[in-house]
Amino acid sequence: MKTQEISAEKLHAIIEEKDRRITELENQIAWLMSQMRLAKHKQFGSSSEQTGSEQLSIFNEAEAATDLSIPEPVITEVKAHYRKRTRLTTDKLPEDLPVEIIEHELPESKCVCPDCGDQLHTMGREIREELKVIPARAVIVRHVRHVYACRNCENTSDHVPVLKADMPEPVIKGGFASPETIAHIATRKFMMATPLYRQEQEWKQNGIRLSRQTMSNWLIKASENWLEPIYTQMKRRLCEHEVLHADETVLQVLKEPGKAAQSKSYMWLYRTSGEAKHQIVLYDYQPDRRHIHPEKFLKDFKGYLHVDGYSGYHKLPGSIIVVGCLAHLRRKFFDALKTLPKDKQRNSNAAKGVAYCDKLFRLEKQFALLTPDNRFKERERLSEPTINEFYNWIEGLAALPNTLLGKAVHYAQSQRKYLERYLLDGRLEISNNRAERSIKPFVIGRKNWIFANTPNGARASAIYYSLIESAKENGLNPFEYLSWIFTNAPNLGKPGYASKIEDFLPGSAALPQKVFTPKAKETKPEKYAWEED
Repeated sequence: MKTQEISAEKLHAIIEEKDRRITELENQIAWLMSQMRLAKHKQFGSSSEQTGSEQLSIFNEAEAATDLSIPEPVITEVKAHYRKRTRLTTDKLPEDLPVEIIEHELPESKCVCPDCGDQLHTMGREIREELKVIPARAVIVRHVRHVYACRNCENTSDHVPVLKADMPEPVIKGGFASPETIAHIATRKFMMATPLYRQEQEWKQNGIRLSRQTMSNWLIKASENWLEPIYTQMKRRLCEHEVLHADETVLQVLKEPGKAAQSKSYMWLYRTSGEAKHQIVLYDYQPDRRHIHPEKFLKDFKGYLHVDGYSGYHKLPGSIIVVGCLAHLRRKFFDALKTLPKDKQRNSNAAKGVAYCDKLFRLEKQFALLTPDNRFKERERLSEPTINEFYNWIEGLAALPNTLLGKAVHYAQSQRKYLERYLLDGRLEISNNRAERSIKPFVIGRKNWIFANTPNGARASAIYYSLIESAKENGLNPFEYLSWIFTNAPNLGKPGYASKIEDFLPGSAALPQKVFTPKAKETKPEKYAWEED
């Protein structure tokens, strides 16, 4: 009997162990299936993070916004009408483009009426316009400097004065590069993401043998000689602001001392926020991701810093108030949503988490045109209760830690004090999307040129990206802007040229009209990544 009891106890223990193992395997299978669905969505699905209207109906906002005191609108009958269908397009040609007119006329012998034989006259004109592109052409600019001497002194004196005509200093001494050539190479690489080896092929097609090594040397020398002082001044101006954004991304540098070629380096980004009158975007190359780099770069900065959830930012000095990004929080709930089968998405906790975030973002769009003070008050009235409601809902969730929903919940809880800080000041933003948009041109360029060869090249790239992106943010033409810098910087202080370093900054009153784009882009409310175009 005792043997049977022991056997029964062992059998019960075995069953419990089996049940525990089955539950563990089921959880692993569910996790692997969610990862597979997420991977398939990222590879084959739409990159848009837009959500359907059925998810936004969780809060019954239509009912909440009703006001029964407002009378019903009067319904009037409108006579039906028909409108000619036009082609929807955003294409537009600048009004100041040169116009080349080609007249198409009948020969004089054919300007005879076929019925009566009398002379024909022009009764009207049909006009068709085309955009004609003229490929860039290269020319050699030969500077001839006249040297003058006195004939009388040559014949009568042992000293002959020699005078030379003024001639501008070259952008690179001993080289044949013009300011326009270096600006062209720089904008092709750092704005159009065309690597130097492709530019080498383009030059060759035009009959010009210009090696990528020569172009690389030009870019680095021009950056060290003329752009670094401008970059330093822009950094000083950046740290004078009270609200900034920061982000970072990986970069591979092949010949970095003490590191393998396959190791990761980083390109950090710092930029002004929407409240700044003149935008500044700065890149900073560093060999790693340690927090000491933003701490050193921002040593003269005191204020709010928008960042993502990277813990390195949380180690910055107390004079820098770190503000979190709700777009990152939303993305985690969105990823959890996409791992669910479609028939289970609508009423899921992941969908509700996305809906809470969407509600906060929609409130920000409503506050977009308000002054900072009024925006602060409206956030206090509407946004803060929504955040509190969201976190009360979070506390009641029993999400498994290893699931994507569990990770989203953990992120929300661990980052709460940073995520809520945008409520502290009306100048702050709900997300760090501004920095992510600014770092995207570098990411696109990296896909083409893949790596930097040396640390000097990486630093030069950071400076060129800084000036080009800052120029774009301030309505400047990057090519014309760089050309003007490379023309004026070597001749700084001379009559007819820029007088001081501050003249080169984007937003400077000393910038000539030619460096501005023909028409500045229209200001529109911010469009978030998941919204349709």
